Amino acid sequence: MNIALFGTSADPPTLGHQTILNWLSERYDLCVVWVSHNPFKSHQASIEQRIEMMRLSIESIDPARPNLELHPEISSPRTLITVQQAREIWQDAKFTLVVGSDLVRQLPTWYQADRLLRQVKILVVPRPGFWMTDRDMIALQSHNADISIGELTVPIVSSSAYRNNGDKSGIIPSVAAYIEQEHLYEWQVKHAIH
Repeated sequence: MNIALFGTSADPPTLGHQTILNWLSERYDLCVVWVSHNPFKSHQASIEQRIEMMRLSIESIDPARPNLELHPEISSPRTLITVQQAREIWQDAKFTLVVGSDLVRQLPTWYQADRLLRQVKILVVPRPGFWMTDRDMIALQSHNADISIGELTVPIVSSSAYRNNGDKSGIIPSVAAYIEQEHLYEWQVKHAIH
């Protein structure tokens, strides 16, 4: 079984994340999704709220993709731990870790990167404005990483555009409704005051 591992700290998830999930579901036997806490970002929504938003994002994909599964129990700030937990559940699987091109430079500095890169293939999803250089590829190859680049176009949308000023253009309607119901972001509070 070929499994794509897709973790995100999205706050909130966008149509871009949904596009990636849809694309992965067409190419892998199973796509395992989790929401993580990124220590390099500040999150306004709690991890529980972000898990709920991701659940809504997956549920709103049409047609439904039964091979997209949300597994918050494998989430760890250290990707190696997440991969080890996934291996305990799907013992005979081959894993591909999906990362955005914005994270490629960081990969060699991750916790026990060499061990991690021996256990998974890496699939890089291009993000506009974050291009992989030859130097990035060489750095990963020096760690014996098995890397491929996804051939997909992800919409240019931003979680922060919604979080900061309520730009709904990149947000899934069911997620937007949940956010408004829960009053998750500062712009909503400012909006309510006026």
